[in-house]
Amino acid sequence: MDRRPGLSVRWKLTLSYAGFLAVAGALLLAVVWVFLLRYVPDNSQGLLGIAPNRYLLVRMFAPAAAVAMLLLLVFGLLGGWILAGRMLAPLTQITAAARMAENGSLSHRIRMEGRQDEFRELSDAFDSMLRQLESHVAEQQRFAANASHELRTPLAISRTLLDVARKDPARDRGEIVERLHAVNTRAIDLTEALLLLSRGDRGNVARESVDLSLIAEEAAETLLPLAEQRRITLDATGSAARTSGSAELLLRMVTNLVQNAIVHNLPAGGAVTVHTEADGDMSELRVENTGRRLPPELVPTLTEPFQRGAERVRTDEHAGVGLGLAIVDSVVRAHDGTLDLVPRPAGGLRVTVRLPATR
Repeated sequence: MDRRPGLSVRWKLTLSYAGFLAVAGALLLAVVWVFLLRYVPDNSQGLLGIAPNRYLLVRMFAPAAAVAMLLLLVFGLLGGWILAGRMLAPLTQITAAARMAENGSLSHRIRMEGRQDEFRELSDAFDSMLRQLESHVAEQQRFAANASHELRTPLAISRTLLDVARKDPARDRGEIVERLHAVNTRAIDLTEALLLLSRGDRGNVARESVDLSLIAEEAAETLLPLAEQRRITLDATGSAARTSGSAELLLRMVTNLVQNAIVHNLPAGGAVTVHTEADGDMSELRVENTGRRLPPELVPTLTEPFQRGAERVRTDEHAGVGLGLAIVDSVVRAHDGTLDLVPRPAGGLRVTVRLPATR
């Protein structure tokens, strides 16, 4: 990068060091003059009639002082240049790493050695930023690839069905229309889920006072027919738990959690419990369900986009698009909350959402 005309930081530091030494030398000479030479008699006999007078001392002292000042100036410039270079060396490393990141290389790390000073803290902070940025970019690339694949699948199926209908006019059109409708519905659901996930990731959500208990009751009432169809008991309990956020996004969050708990449950005789409560300065929503035992290593991956998990893939009308818990995680983060997923010892999952409470 081209710099504007002017002195570099190294030159500025060098001149500062040299100027400081020159001022210190001048002050030292002034002290010598004030506290020593001014008390020497300025007559032909000198001090006590035997020492040189002030005139002779000044004549001898002035050339030596000028040489000393010149040496101080030279030493200040050379020493300042070396010291400034040593002090700015860590910045050179950080600048090189920043330029590599600018060119797309996010895997490089500075890993500055030495004691824990300001430059070391800046280097560690820059490494941490690069690490998070690399992880975020990799996640976005993986998400884009998965989204492209998921969106391409229904389009490919639609094209295949249309080709079949065109090449075989005698084929039952009603069956093809029904399959096209199902494929198109899935594509629309996926697109809406992607838009909702993007909206949550931006974090710029409208804020209003929301009661999680009311939202939980609304979600449970909406999904009660699905629970009855699968012979699953659905209970919504608890007390008022107010928070600040988007009622639309929070309703989608709770709906996704409850629907996920119903769909991934026992074939029959299962249970889903939705509980809300206020806990100090936090409002808590807890959704528990019965079901198969989940491997502990599987649980952290469930919030990743398009991650349906082993033995959790559904083939019925509630298969979903693999974004349910990803949307939940995005909405929780957009509302400055925390999401905790814990497998239940008897089987199933306990999901706890904690959001900042409001009066």
